[in-house]
Amino acid sequence: MAQQLESTPALLEYVRRSSLREDDILRRLRAETSGLPAALALQVTPEQGQFLALLVGLTGASRVLDIGTFTGYSSLSMARALPPHGRLVTMDISEKWPSIGAPFWREAHVADRIDLRVGDARETLAKLRAEEGPESFDLAFVDADKAQYAAYYEAALDLLRPGGLIVLDNTLFFGRVIDPAAQDADTVAIRELNQALLDDDRVDLSLLPLFDGITLARKRSGAGGPSEEDRP
Repeated sequence: MAQQLESTPALLEYVRRSSLREDDILRRLRAETSGLPAALALQVTPEQGQFLALLVGLTGASRVLDIGTFTGYSSLSMARALPPHGRLVTMDISEKWPSIGAPFWREAHVADRIDLRVGDARETLAKLRAEEGPESFDLAFVDADKAQYAAYYEAALDLLRPGGLIVLDNTLFFGRVIDPAAQDADTVAIRELNQALLDDDRVDLSLLPLFDGITLARKRSGAGGPSEEDRP
């Protein structure tokens, strides 16, 4: 049986040279972000940004949720893949990090497609449901507070149309999910969500060993959202 290749630095560099199409605006935003203390843990890779843009195009998404903005690399990548009438709602707990990305959104001429919401993402998602109604979005990217992933997932599933796609980042969480000694809140939350997703018949599922683990969950037709008591 064929075995997967080990992702050595040399092989990853080859992949980047062979497929990455990061332009100057994205490159400069990534460079500005790289000097921040939280960059290593919070910044998506350029390959991941390109992958997200591809998923937006493949799904024909015109309405996207970006749960966890940081400096807005993922927002910029996905907004550029939207049609001109498209809309991306991105959310973060503070304006501090998104303010770094906002000038790059304007330079890329997609600022009018990006709706930044500042505050607790659970509250933002509840407000979006009240404003837009259920099944009003096409794709959701979840990359925020790991301990709240289950709540974000349920809210996103409710907001997605049938056939819509949820993309969850960090679902292998630096490999900690397989370490029995790792009992911190974030690792436990990711581990429990992975098990819950396996048993969730509302979605089609694939956990890919890419980046830090990325899970694709496609909402099945007829799948309901969370009950009132479970809704964040």
